[in-house]
Amino acid sequence: MQGIHTPQRYGCGCLLVEDILVVLRDGRKLLGILRSYDQFANLVLQDTVERIYVNDAFGDIERGIFIVRGENVVLLGEVDKDKEDDLELQELPIEQVLQMQKEEADEKARKEKVRLQMLYRQGFSVDFLETDMY
Repeated sequence: MQGIHTPQRYGCGCLLVEDILVVLRDGRKLLGILRSYDQFANLVLQDTVERIYVNDAFGDIERGIFIVRGENVVLLGEVDKDKEDDLELQELPIEQVLQMQKEEADEKARKEKVRLQMLYRQGFSVDFLETDMY
């Protein structure tokens, strides 16, 4: 376990926190060191990893320096390393996590197809296309 990191104050007078979690609009989760931000919530993250969660497991993809446009930020928060260590999540190789994620998405798509077929048989109009924007 690493030592406790304290926020650093920079010339702009703002506090920049070392360990930050950012959830993006497309569902991705980024962990990194917040180095800069502006009034539009644009962020610059250093030593960034993209963390993918599947069930009780996760895998990390190294991303390095990451610039996030503010309109894509859904959630931003500081990571408490002590509480993170207490979570019962298993770290797996990213290849295994991506395979598990694909299997989970395939199962979800299969269930959705069955549901839509059942609705169609009951007389409901099921004309939703993947390209629909609503």
